Amino acid sequence: MKLAVLGVGLIGGSIGLAARQRGLAEVVGWVRRPERAAECVETGAVDRMADSIEEACADADIVVCCAAVGGLVEMGRRALDASPEGCVVTDVGSTKRELVEALASDQRFIGGHPLAGAETAGVANARADLYEGARWYLTPTSGSSGILLDRLQRFVKDLGARPTAIDAAEHDEAVAVVSHLPHVFANQLATQGRPGTERLGALAPSLRDGTRVAGSNPGIWGEIFATNHEAVVAAIRTSIAGLEEAAEVIGSADPERIAEWQAAAGHERAVLSAAESEAGATHELRVLVSNQPGVLAELALALGRAGVNITDMSLDPAPDMSSGAISLWVAGDGEAEKAQACISGLGHSVTMVEAGQ
Repeated sequence: MKLAVLGVGLIGGSIGLAARQRGLAEVVGWVRRPERAAECVETGAVDRMADSIEEACADADIVVCCAAVGGLVEMGRRALDASPEGCVVTDVGSTKRELVEALASDQRFIGGHPLAGAETAGVANARADLYEGARWYLTPTSGSSGILLDRLQRFVKDLGARPTAIDAAEHDEAVAVVSHLPHVFANQLATQGRPGTERLGALAPSLRDGTRVAGSNPGIWGEIFATNHEAVVAAIRTSIAGLEEAAEVIGSADPERIAEWQAAAGHERAVLSAAESEAGATHELRVLVSNQPGVLAELALALGRAGVNITDMSLDPAPDMSSGAISLWVAGDGEAEKAQACISGLGHSVTMVEAGQ
């Protein structure tokens, strides 16, 4: 298999390193600045470098676009134009709706967002284990190729990550709260002012921790906030309502009521930070479907909305290609039952395969 990595920095370089060390693909890279090409080869992130996007994508099976979100539409279009018909093109951007709207009319494009990174940047800091155990969101649409979605999901899993299908708009609403909003709060706290003549606020650990990401990479975050402005603004308005409620509770000067509010927040924080439980046994579900566009994406997105994580999948088309079976593997008895009910609710025939069948 040939993998093209467009943009070989920390993220793209780590994909290349993992793919090469695991024997998944021949990796061809491309960078905007030709003077960086030698470093990409020397670090082992790629087998070789290409002089252009077109050269990198020629005969590729998978293309990964690794650029700032503001440049992904242009890069994605060039990659699709240069890639063969049987190639899947994806990306690693942290916002998805605008990108998917721009590119997903081509069945070969499936958006992606790995939840992994590091404080350092550049291919010199790339790591083959960066994606080990990390959640990697995929945003297929009803027009996505099922075969290419299957290939991409398998590739992500083989990198050590956990692929999860999600609707692009739902993805952006979620990251607005869990990722983008904390940056908004950090910026606000940092610019709110320093109380007291002794500037005690500058010494307070809570303020120091709360403003750690304030002002992070203005160019990158300018593009992130711009491409996800609707979801971020909605999250800010929800937070404003929550702060108004907090002001009312604290303004009551009622210690018991304030303590209840504080305890409720502590409980929610504990839920957020609780480690995921052991997954348990893995179960195979076999789904009989007709051969029509979007079936696999429909299943993946529905299971994602139901909170079911697919650990693996395979496609088994009938000889005449009119129908086929999709095997899905999910972990945990409860998850398997939830998945079975979800798939049945979509009108598909689904059976749980007993071990040894």
